[in-house]
Amino acid sequence: MSGATESRRAVEAVWRIESARIVGALARFTQDFTLAEDLAQEAFAQALVTWPRDGVPQNPAGWLLTVGRRRAVDGFRRRALRDDRYRTLAAEVAIEQRANEDSDLAIDPDQVEDDLLRLVFIACHPMLSPEAQVALTLRTVGGLTSDEIARAFLVPTATVQARITRAKRTLAAARVPFALPDAHERRDRLRQVLSVIYLLFTEGSTATSGEAAIRFDLAAEAIRLARIVARLVPDESEPLGLLALTELTAARFGARVSAQGAPILLEDQDRRRWDTGAIRRGRAALEQAGRTGRGLGPYGLQAAIADCHARATSVATTDWSTIVTLYEALERIAPSPIVTLNRAVALSMATGPAAALELVDALAAEGRLRGSHLLPSVRGELLRRLDRTPEAVAAFEEAYTLCPSPRERETLAAKIALLAT
Repeated sequence: MSGATESRRAVEAVWRIESARIVGALARFTQDFTLAEDLAQEAFAQALVTWPRDGVPQNPAGWLLTVGRRRAVDGFRRRALRDDRYRTLAAEVAIEQRANEDSDLAIDPDQVEDDLLRLVFIACHPMLSPEAQVALTLRTVGGLTSDEIARAFLVPTATVQARITRAKRTLAAARVPFALPDAHERRDRLRQVLSVIYLLFTEGSTATSGEAAIRFDLAAEAIRLARIVARLVPDESEPLGLLALTELTAARFGARVSAQGAPILLEDQDRRRWDTGAIRRGRAALEQAGRTGRGLGPYGLQAAIADCHARATSVATTDWSTIVTLYEALERIAPSPIVTLNRAVALSMATGPAAALELVDALAAEGRLRGSHLLPSVRGELLRRLDRTPEAVAAFEEAYTLCPSPRERETLAAKIALLAT
């Protein structure tokens, strides 16, 4: 492998690991989030030129931060004649730069956690659209490139770049400060941060588009973000609950798809392939969430449900009654038709399909899941278990028509074929 290739890989590795901290430090330094993101990009671009020639520095993150800060100082000086704010900043940072000019500038460990938390909250600012929040979070906190984000969501790179550009312009126009919101707003904003991570993980664990049943890369990125947020706010229950949920769910990934990539249903999974390390991490996070004294929220309750599955040796030995109770609690604090549908599935396992079918039919009558393949898919399974075969086939055919995932359609087609024989 050539030195240039090794250096490029080093740049890419440092970008993925350190970019969020570098952007955060530069944003605190400049008090301008949009400028900080641009400066970080410029520093990494410079590394692609310099490191193959001069070698990878001993402190790569410090080198990149130094380059970013010096570029900021140069910009401040160019603007100093026409803007008092920049003149003041240029004078202040020139003093600090002289104090550090003889060595690579290290990231201040006492500031990095606060910087990351500010970065997460800004990327999920409520004035941005959900799509922009996801793209900006993956770019600034996750360290993904526009190409990688585009591949993750199967959209053109230009679309991702446009979303990020609009988001940065919106934040700049609104003069959003690089600061943590106050306590009340922080709690509201934290819910949005967790929602973005949950959205990423859900799309990764059950892909709604593309050929793969599971988007392992996207799910892994969501878990990494969940770990960051849980570490930054360890006294909050829900970040820990979300981390537990992602770990416990991802633990089953290895058994959820065949060698050919086809989905494997829960009852057919080889539980020996479940990741015991992920299960232990998930349980530890769930226990820590319980110790915060705030009670389990929606993510924590879902994690507790996932833990019930992880503790069982088979579908038959699963504590379905406890799962039903947990879904009932989830319905009370975060009601949604999907939660009700999942409760119906658990109820069918705990007491039989008849009572569950009544619940599903009530959902269908309300029309709250119209257009989703999930309801007719569950209804078809309940009808199959009640030996109402023609109705089950019709329900599965409806689900097949509505299902966006090619892999899930394969599973539904197999069920239809089996019932038709």
